[in-house]
Amino acid sequence: MAKLVYGGLASLDLYTADAGGKFDWSVPDDEVHAFVNDLERSIGTYLYGRRMYETMSPWETDPSIPGQSPFLRDYAQIWQAAEKVVYSRTLDRPRTARTRVEREFDPGAVRELKERSDRDLSIGGPELAAPAIRAGLVDEYHLFLNPVVVGGGKPYLPAGTRLDLDLADERRFANGVVYLCYRTRQT
Repeated sequence: MAKLVYGGLASLDLYTADAGGKFDWSVPDDEVHAFVNDLERSIGTYLYGRRMYETMSPWETDPSIPGQSPFLRDYAQIWQAAEKVVYSRTLDRPRTARTRVEREFDPGAVRELKERSDRDLSIGGPELAAPAIRAGLVDEYHLFLNPVVVGGGKPYLPAGTRLDLDLADERRFANGVVYLCYRTRQT
């Protein structure tokens, strides 16, 4: 059975975007991006809400990607090769290949997808991750803590949710970012 990974770039106070909706403070440098690329190679399917999908779709649609750094080109290839499921009531059709739109997030359907997948799944964005976390679907948390405190905004984790986790991996980067991988504790 595949695992469901929830990854994110966050401030030290665990926000993925500040109160103004900006997250430019979390743009990874080449060292962090190369590490992220290696983590993402196991992903066969990305699960997104509409806003996260719109944020990520330039990895396929931006014509300047071929002229970018090798790390960015590598990530674009990884992203394009994966399947994408977008949960949206307003998106008529996807603008990227290997993408389908679902109107509702169904935890049972995601559980079935995990069971029949031979490659891992990744869920993107705290709003979509919240119901998956509450349903006990997330197996791993890949958190990149940035050396910034933003004081409010969009939280990485949903409020009111208890999680018992085991630290599985950690890494420090030269730019001050710290990677933490936690696995959901099996009870």
